[in-house]
Amino acid sequence: MQSVVRRRRAVAAAGAVSAGLLVLAACDKPTPMATITVGSDSVSSEATCGGEGEAIKAADLNKCLQDKGIDEISVDPTETVRFGVDPDIADKGWTILMNGQPLVESSKKTYQAIPGSVFFNAQYGAQGNSTLVSIKEGESETTGLWSFRLKKSDD
Repeated sequence: MQSVVRRRRAVAAAGAVSAGLLVLAACDKPTPMATITVGSDSVSSEATCGGEGEAIKAADLNKCLQDKGIDEISVDPTETVRFGVDPDIADKGWTILMNGQPLVESSKKTYQAIPGSVFFNAQYGAQGNSTLVSIKEGESETTGLWSFRLKKSDD
């Protein structure tokens, strides 16, 4: 009688382990993270589009740049906005886009800093008190896009 109970427990345990492995195998690998920091506040995000190493089609890229459900952070124009990316992004080269247009040259560093006033200056294409900022992965072709909304703080 005890051997039957042990066998059932062993079968149940093996089934639970197998089910757990299936669940893990079904999970998507998270994309690398990008972070924006202003003062002591920061916001991090996985890729808004792509981020898995394959090129994003131009039509999909334009649609992604209009994404409304993105993280936002308040920016005092006198503060510095710091951009940080995982080494996986940096290795492929990355560019900061402001309202879809390149703001800086492509970089392979994991960190860049830009004065907050740039993001609300009409000379750089800013309009109003809110700016869409994206991190574009890839130099010749875009393989990932991380988007954030910068809102001018009222302080």
